[in-house]
Amino acid sequence: MIVRFYLGEQPDSEGRMIAEIWAWNFEQLEYVHNYIQWLFPLPEPSAFNFHAPVVNEQVIQSFHTNPRLRQNLLHSFTVILKFYGLQRQNSEDQKIVISKSEEYLKCKSEWVCTFNHNYLRITRILKCLMNFGLENEAQAFYECLEQIYHDDSERIGFETFQYWTIAVKQNRTV
Repeated sequence: MIVRFYLGEQPDSEGRMIAEIWAWNFEQLEYVHNYIQWLFPLPEPSAFNFHAPVVNEQVIQSFHTNPRLRQNLLHSFTVILKFYGLQRQNSEDQKIVISKSEEYLKCKSEWVCTFNHNYLRITRILKCLMNFGLENEAQAFYECLEQIYHDDSERIGFETFQYWTIAVKQNRTV
């Protein structure tokens, strides 16, 4: 089901196609809560969305072997980075770098605050990227988050940062 959704051939459980979600504005990305599990699926069930897909090793391997699936996952990642006021670039030595964009200060107020639900989303995103073959992107995102944590540790909290660390440091879960 998630493969067909990611290929744009089937809607999610709410009838939305992936391209529709990619086109959402920041308000929709913030206040709709049942899309993140579709953009960043995991091998474990969601505690918040009973209609969320749960992937198996076969699905994960499809993302590893199908460039179009990985490219679409990268597009989902780009959409969510923009929502967080971040951007993905390649350095001169072609290393992936995630950094604050010009919109960061404006976007920051929506998600860098105590007990924000986006912290759970970020953990999911990191785990998904690690599982689905975008480990370099996950590591770059983590390095950016590490800097944000150092700047705003009182808002993010040590426990949240530990979840992010575990998400990128542990091996694949399947």
